[in-house]
Amino acid sequence: MLQSKSFVKKTKQGRIQKYVREHYLRDDVYCGFVPCTACDAAAERKLDASAAAILVVDTNVVLHQIDLLENPAIEDVVLLSVVLEEVKNKNLAVFNRIKALCTNKARRFYVFANEQHRDTYVKDMVGESSNDRNDRAIRVAARWYQSHLGGSVKVLLITNDRENKRKAIEEGLNAETVESYVRSLAQPSLLDLVVVPTSGDVAMEDVEDHRPSKKKVIYSEHKPMSEITSGLRCGIYHQGKLRVNRYNPFEAYVGSESIGDEIVIRGRSNMNRAFDGDIVAVELLPQDQWHESKSFIADDDEEEEEVHLVPNSADDAPRNTSSTQSTVGSSAPSVASRPLGRVAGIIKRNWNSYCGSLQPMPMPAGSGGVAHALFVSKDRRIPKIRIQTRQLENLLNKRIVVAVDSWDVSSRYPSGHYVRTIGDIGDKETETEVVLIENDINTRPFSTQVLSCLPPLPWTLSPEDLANPNRQDLRHVRVFSVDPPGCRDIDDALHCTLLPNGNFEVGVHIADVTNFVHPGTPLDEEAAQRGTSVYLVGQRIDMLPKPLTEDVCSLRADVERLAFSVIWEMTPDADIISTRYTKSVIKSCAAMSYVEAQARMDDSRLVDPLTVDLRNLNSLAKIMRQRRCERGALTLASAEVKFEIDSETHDPLDIGIYQIREANQMIEEFMLAANISVAEKILKHFPLCSLLRRHPSPTKEMLEPLLRTASSVGLNLDVSSSKALAESLDNAKRDDPYFNKLIRILATRCMTQAVYFCSGDLTFSEYYHYGLAASLYTHFTSPIRRYADVVAHRLLAAALEIAKLPPIFQDGPQLTGIADNLNYRHRNAQMASRASVELHTLIYFRTRPTDTEARIVKVKANGFIVFVPKFGIEGPIYLTPKGDKGGDWVVDEVNQRVTKPGTNISYAVLQTVRIRMEVVEPQPHRPKLLLTLI
Repeated sequence: MLQSKSFVKKTKQGRIQKYVREHYLRDDVYCGFVPCTACDAAAERKLDASAAAILVVDTNVVLHQIDLLENPAIEDVVLLSVVLEEVKNKNLAVFNRIKALCTNKARRFYVFANEQHRDTYVKDMVGESSNDRNDRAIRVAARWYQSHLGGSVKVLLITNDRENKRKAIEEGLNAETVESYVRSLAQPSLLDLVVVPTSGDVAMEDVEDHRPSKKKVIYSEHKPMSEITSGLRCGIYHQGKLRVNRYNPFEAYVGSESIGDEIVIRGRSNMNRAFDGDIVAVELLPQDQWHESKSFIADDDEEEEEVHLVPNSADDAPRNTSSTQSTVGSSAPSVASRPLGRVAGIIKRNWNSYCGSLQPMPMPAGSGGVAHALFVSKDRRIPKIRIQTRQLENLLNKRIVVAVDSWDVSSRYPSGHYVRTIGDIGDKETETEVVLIENDINTRPFSTQVLSCLPPLPWTLSPEDLANPNRQDLRHVRVFSVDPPGCRDIDDALHCTLLPNGNFEVGVHIADVTNFVHPGTPLDEEAAQRGTSVYLVGQRIDMLPKPLTEDVCSLRADVERLAFSVIWEMTPDADIISTRYTKSVIKSCAAMSYVEAQARMDDSRLVDPLTVDLRNLNSLAKIMRQRRCERGALTLASAEVKFEIDSETHDPLDIGIYQIREANQMIEEFMLAANISVAEKILKHFPLCSLLRRHPSPTKEMLEPLLRTASSVGLNLDVSSSKALAESLDNAKRDDPYFNKLIRILATRCMTQAVYFCSGDLTFSEYYHYGLAASLYTHFTSPIRRYADVVAHRLLAAALEIAKLPPIFQDGPQLTGIADNLNYRHRNAQMASRASVELHTLIYFRTRPTDTEARIVKVKANGFIVFVPKFGIEGPIYLTPKGDKGGDWVVDEVNQRVTKPGTNISYAVLQTVRIRMEVVEPQPHRPKLLLTLI
């Protein structure tokens, strides 16, 4: 049966054009009910014969009750295609979750294509809104199920839309609200998952409401979107993403392109119920209110500053917005007051599920009733969340997941609902799972659809691979790899061959992942969504299934593997004579660790060919590194922590700073060179759709803490360019052997993070990578663990005309979306890795109180922040009792010194102090690492 749909659309030229689309209707769309005899016997069936009812859910139930739907107690659900399409258009994250339920063979969720069925398709009615049309389609489908199944099982429409429910009942359908259906299941704990509607769709008498009737208005009403849109156009409001200070949750920042600056939002009132990551409309406060406040270490009982890893970028670092008033003759830089504002409205919410625990509270009198509790997220940027629960006793001292539902103007805190329990507070497995959930790390097993894309195992090189004219046989070349100890996912290897003319042929060989991960397959889509592998202490969450990462693609020693190679001819002075790119076949002769490679190079008795190759590569790398630094590349420093882990308990036995050797720098240099060469090649062929990586220059505000600290110790840093900064850092020397590294660590935390982008989105001048002083850069060398590299491989293959460019590269917005997701996933992976290190640091010091040296890195009015070089962490030292804002101590902001008047006791930035590190429990089941002076 054929239907036609017509609609009009305005063209780019402004003309109105009518489109007509044919819509085919079928009668072979089946119901999915196991006992049904009317449907084809071979049709898929997921709805159980013993089901008490077949549930047909509407769009809003899926959008708002997804946590409930994911609970195993909810089964035998029909998802209509009209509902799925609407959910996809409104919330892609929820769509992916409901899609996962529908494809999970262990769950009884069935997709019914009502828009393709002859008896359930509905035509648009004149004057009918799309929402009303979809509601009607849902009722028609529910009625079809009721008729089709002939009373053999109850068909129940679940909706919180009062009008939709009324019409359904009038039409002879069974219909219930979510809450009334859940109550009928006689599982009280399920009611904790129900999101209470706030739209007024459900009559309030149908909803439990224990709130007082009279409330004081705490926050301003958000402006309606019509007013926001008009205000943005007129310059009254400024749009941007709100980012809450990770170390001070009462301060946030909104980057605004309209004023070319970052707007500071101070206090919960001015944040006006906005969450971290929300897209907001901000109005500026009067300029006479743009004053800076004195800087304190946060010491509120709920929000005091904690010990954490040393930041690796400005995005990780505690923000410093305190004033620095220069005195006459002072060389300390002054910073102008920055614009302050308040949130006027929310353009797009970023509410998620959050991990944490309930605030300790006594058990209420009686039992079995509804208890009201405050949920405290582990992420300090998230405000407390009010929940009501019928299982309080089971949730205290547990890590739980809570989702936000609403935030009323008269409520100090947002309201939410309990989702699930993770485990006991303090349990290592529980806390690790919290880290993963907090950072949105996908830990689900790979689906059967994904695994079906893998090649047959065991995989071996085929005659077709060798006969491929686009793949060069390099198995005769002495190729080897150098990686961290115990590395199994080896995605890069090298060779260095002395040529008859005295030059060197140097090759970087990268696992040919795209030979096995084809565009548009479930495997490719899963890798694109995950974006990157995630490395925790003693654990790795893979982007690709292990058969690929540790076997088929891994460039292990003594096995034949497919690679994508970048090969240079270089002079002994590391000048590149020529560059070529080729798919290849290699057979690595050795898989070494950095320690093993370094030992070979250092042992003068060894003169075997492999060791000579290593030394030649190292000599070239040193020259290349020197040239990079001369161009302005920064040699920064970070305190990367490593653990020795007990093989049985997986607890940390020892902790220390990861040592960087020449072998590490050698490999890094050639990976950088390969990435730059590939970036040049793909951009030349695809100037509008190449995936590149840029590192924006740090702003003046980001560099201000470094300049202030340097000035206080008599150091003049030139930050006019990366080259000027690099030279200044090279000259920053004192008798103290650790001084230069400390300054470099402080410089590292002032940098922005590098990001992926689509070349068509920016101008060439914006492509620049500040840290590497490179005009072009991409990621090519780690396709096993980064999807960005997979994209670069496809671009390079197309540039070499050995593969077609996938159609997605013609879709600019979709490419931008890929880059945005990669940035999000890369950032989350970094944060998860840092959180895992912090967790294991806490576990290590639980039974090991330690006295050690620390360096003061920031002076505050009531104490200072110290960096502990031996363990790579930093945290607060309080000079005054909690709550005492300064006491008898006087702060010299210019010279970064805090002094006690009438004594010779003072502390200055970069000074060495002795501290004690120990784990304490200020509240039961809530351990924290405490630093004190000794």
